Amino acid sequence: VQLQASGGGLVQAGGSLRLSCAASGTMFSITTMGWYRQAPGKQRELVATITGRGRTYYEDSAKGRFTISRDNAKNTVFLQMNSLKSEDTAVYYCNRWPLVRNEYWGQGTLVTVSS
Repeated sequence: VQLQASGGGLVQAGGSLRLSCAASGTMFSITTMGWYRQAPGKQRELVATITGRGRTYYEDSAKGRFTISRDNAKNTVFLQMNSLKSEDTAVYYCNRWPLVRNEYWGQGTLVTVSS
């Protein structure tokens, strides 16, 4: 499985970014996918998930500001991030959910929010 996140960058607080993650594999459309992030000096944490049919879940930190979506035809999952805060600064990754032991992590994308 290949996972490649993109769309990160430098943005001012209150701004928006849209992340994309291209995934390989034939099981994508039935796989629950998630966005995760790892801030400097902190452990990686879950941000949001979306089932193959589009049911979503958000951690409290993302509720009301972030929207996860997917395009099964293109094996891609998205994260629209609005009202960004400095505490959203992190490297963002996509992966399946739940994770398995020794999970493979693809390339993340760095989001930096300046205050």
